[in-house]
Amino acid sequence: MIFRGFVVKIFLMNFINKYELVKAARGKIPVDVLFKNARLVNVFSGKIEKTGVAVHKGVVVGFGSYKAKKTVDIKNHYIVPGLVEGHIHTESSMLEMGEFVKAVLPYGTTTVICDPHEIANVLGLEGITYMLQSAKYQPVDIYFTLPSTVPATDMETSGARLSAVDLMPYFSQKWVVGLGEVMNVPGVLENDREIFDKLKIAFGKSIEGHAPGLMGKDLYAYITSGIRSDHESFGKEEALEKLSAGMTVMIREGSVAKNLKTL
Repeated sequence: MIFRGFVVKIFLMNFINKYELVKAARGKIPVDVLFKNARLVNVFSGKIEKTGVAVHKGVVVGFGSYKAKKTVDIKNHYIVPGLVEGHIHTESSMLEMGEFVKAVLPYGTTTVICDPHEIANVLGLEGITYMLQSAKYQPVDIYFTLPSTVPATDMETSGARLSAVDLMPYFSQKWVVGLGEVMNVPGVLENDREIFDKLKIAFGKSIEGHAPGLMGKDLYAYITSGIRSDHESFGKEEALEKLSAGMTVMIREGSVAKNLKTL
């Protein structure tokens, strides 16, 4: 009964906060902060607008002129939504998660989608657990896709072999949003039982792709399995075909592969 009352209290507090946000948005009460003389990059309209940005209780409630408890003149600097790093193996940076965050946050990255594929190939489940724990209480939102292919191939020596049964318990965790890049393309096309077990347990979540050069009917088969994104397009024709077939195409511009100019 006490717990139920606590939940109701939290719900009411959140609802009351909504009342205040609506008042602030209408200009009935002063907002906490107004950033004036901003150049707002509007990702919805595709325009850059010179305007003010009103913030109340940590929420953007409106644009333009508002009465505010505090006004900050940002003098024609840009305001953009937080950037999302859609796919990364943070282990490659050789930085502990907290240090990685220190490196990317000043440049506007506020959300990171990690695939702990590399550490999992060395440490298995212990590596995945470590990554999940180290991502807690960071000043950016860090989500995870679980590595789909450990080992990457059967032709290499790996520190672990992870099955669908091994991965399944992790899908219940809040910060796990899907299955990481499915690089075993032949396994998908040939109905490999092991990879399909992983696709099955990830049903309803994001399933990321890794399919360089894949086109035509093999591409359609790959997408039909439930894979919805790809970051391995090296040519314009390939990227357009994947887009036309319904895939989300990520344009990679990293330290090794640089595809931005081509795509």
